[in-house]
Order: sequence, then structure tokens, then C-alpha cells
Amino acid sequence: MTGQTTLTGKVALVTGGGRGIGRGIALRLARDGADVALVDVRPEGINSVADEIGALGCKATTCVADVSDRDQVFAAVDYAASALGGFDIMVNNAGIALVGPIADVTPEEANRVWAINVNGVLWGIQAAVAKFKELGNKAQGKTSKIINASSIAGHDGFGMLGVYSASKFAVRALTQAAAKEHAADGITVNSYCPGVVGTDMWVQIDKRFAELTGAAEGETYDTFVGGIALGRAETPDDVAGFVSYLAGPDADYMTGQSGLIDGGLVYR
Repeated sequence: MTGQTTLTGKVALVTGGGRGIGRGIALRLARDGADVALVDVRPEGINSVADEIGALGCKATTCVADVSDRDQVFAAVDYAASALGGFDIMVNNAGIALVGPIADVTPEEANRVWAINVNGVLWGIQAAVAKFKELGNKAQGKTSKIINASSIAGHDGFGMLGVYSASKFAVRALTQAAAKEHAADGITVNSYCPGVVGTDMWVQIDKRFAELTGAAEGETYDTFVGGIALGRAETPDDVAGFVSYLAGPDADYMTGQSGLIDGGLVYR
């Protein structure tokens, strides 16, 4: 890494950092100068992304953790701060989808979505706030950042994605409440709301829609993409650019917001 960039000297943690949007976010934060801790439930992806970050000239470390487990999230944050020598940015990115009619959702399915998409964000907020305070970031004049993964489905409830949509609405609520509670601690809390991103998650969503509706594989994806004003599917880099902005100094006066980054699909 050569030259001064917007996140030089910062330490970030990205959950779900082994692939898809999480990988894109981690690499963008590194390109902008941050050292990055990669957390995922699987080790394979994060090890590869760590190598990519190292090639950019930034430090990376990895930690296998399940974000639905509060103790594991706190341990991951402790490890990141110790391994990288500080802690400034928490990106609660990990999440899963659930496609199906509301009438058919089982308790097990609902609980799993909630445990990862909502509780995982809650534990991440708690762990980050505790670490920011422990390190005395505010006393050092730092603005600490918590950035959560919501979705266009956190602004509109989508048919066949009812529980997923509910979980992403909940992330917006946590984001607003945490922003209000921790502004005095020098912590901003915001969310990013992607649309139709060309990742493995959307491949699985499309396949499930095909099973349930009889649509051809790829048809649901194409239909959603067809409604995007900018005329193309979103990439992880599109999301990552917005997250890097939220992580950087230009967003220091922004908190409690859940910004749509979807190419023009849902409007608020």
C-alpha cells in the first residue's frame, strides 16, 4: 500500500468476509488503507481473502466464528483488536436468505434466519461498542464505526421473502436505536441496503424461486434485474464502495441511516 488513503491506520472487522459482498467489502477497505480481520463460519474463503489483502500491502487476520453465538462474536472482536493492534470499524455483514411462502415457514427456519441476520448484528454491535470503549477511541479523538447489512428487503417486504424481509427491517431498527444510544460515545451506526447482487446468495434465491413458482432458472433473477434503473445487476464492488464511505471520515456526521445502494430499484 503506497500513499495515504482514507482508512490508513484503521482496523476493521468484516463478518461473512470469505465470499460475495463480504469479500468485496474487505478488499475495498484494504485498498483504502485499513487492516482487516476476516470472520466467517468457514475457514477456506477467509484464508484466501487474507492472502489477497496481504498482496495489497495491508495486514489481515482470520477468525472462524458463528455470528449467531454471542460469545464467539465477542471473542472474534477481542482477537481482531489484539492481532491488529486496535479496533475502529465493525462491519456486520454475515447473513442468510430464506425463500418461501410465509404460510410454510417452520420454526427452525425462522429461528435460524433471526439468529444470524438479527442476533448476529446485535452481538456485533455489543462487542464493537465494548471494544471501542475499552480502547478509549473517543478519548483519542476517533470516530468509531458500526456498519450493518440491511437490504432493499429492509425497506420493502418482498413476497416469498417475508421472514428475510422482517429480519432486514429489524436491522434498520437496531441501527437507529444503536445510533441514538451511542452517539455520545463517539460511535456512528449505519446500514447499507443492497439490491440484486450477482453473488452465490442470489443464485440460491433464484433456484428456490424456480422450485416454488415453476419459473425457469435465471428467470426470477432477470426479472429483478430488469427493474433496475441503471440497467445492470449490482456487484460486490458497488456495495463495497458505499461501505468504505460509511467507514471513512467523510461519513463522520452520518448516523442512524440505512442507505439504499441498489442501482435504482427501491426508492425512499
